[in-house]
Amino acid sequence: MKNEAGFSLAEFLVSMLLTLVVLGMALSTFSDGVGVNQLAGLIADTDQNLRSALNMMTRDLIQTGEGIPTGGIPVPSGGGATPINRPGPIGTAYTFPAGPVLPAVSAGAGLGPTVTLQPTDLVTVLYADPTLALNTVPLAAINAPGTRATVDPSVSIVDPDTAVQPGDLIMFSNALGNALQEVTGTDGAQTMYFDPGDPLNLNQPAAVEGTLVRLQSGPGVYPPTVATRVVMVSYYIDTSNPAGPRLVRQVGAGAPLAVALGIENLQLSYDLVDGATNPTNVKTPVAPNSPHEIRKVNLFVSARSEAVQRRTGQWFRNSLATQISLRSLSFVDRYR
Repeated sequence: MKNEAGFSLAEFLVSMLLTLVVLGMALSTFSDGVGVNQLAGLIADTDQNLRSALNMMTRDLIQTGEGIPTGGIPVPSGGGATPINRPGPIGTAYTFPAGPVLPAVSAGAGLGPTVTLQPTDLVTVLYADPTLALNTVPLAAINAPGTRATVDPSVSIVDPDTAVQPGDLIMFSNALGNALQEVTGTDGAQTMYFDPGDPLNLNQPAAVEGTLVRLQSGPGVYPPTVATRVVMVSYYIDTSNPAGPRLVRQVGAGAPLAVALGIENLQLSYDLVDGATNPTNVKTPVAPNSPHEIRKVNLFVSARSEAVQRRTGQWFRNSLATQISLRSLSFVDRYR
């Protein structure tokens, strides 16, 4: 009989063991490679969200105060006035601090949602909209109650690219001062409506001060008056999205739009120039200082990845900080 050569059971088990070891090492190396690749993607996405947040906020902050009167814009105040509504996270009902003017920068320390045990900030800024040249010619007419204003025919307010829309903010200026109103509608031609009950509560013709009615030189008589469309932009963290926290940008009382995902912390402080102590890193300017003295915004944003890491089950987190110098929001006579 022929001898049949083959593997013994022991040899077979040893070979299987070696094969499993090699496969295990290969799978471990593959898993590590997949994990590294995923982490690289999470890092890139997180950093991109951080850059998007900073770029968008920097763009608006650099424009802050452009075309806004020194000291802010008068708003309804005094007898008959009620607080002006302030944009904020879903479920909040904030109002701007009581006062006769709305400053170019309104700080909101701690008014954002608490994320990772850290109260977050919000901020609201104002600047003139250069895309609509309302202020190049005086208005054609303003009605006595201050609820209608007709724009000169030389300036179209219905052009699809720059049309005046409900929710737009219009600043009126003449020799008697300034006032800010919210558009509630148009006639489809050249007339803007400013009826009471607007979302921001700016249209209060019965208020003693800070309304369009107070810019009259006599009953129903307005000196030559120009208009300027003003952009109000608010930034804050939104936690209503099931996918995770995000930074939103809200124009006026309009719908908030997400500008960066995964943003879980927003902190702002301000450097002031008062011609004397020039305080820095102030979360909220308080008397004797005011928001009109803000010259620099210190901005800190942190973000987490949009998914957890495969190997650790943890979020990847990163942060960025920057400083934005603002245009002069007030005049300080340092030689006095």
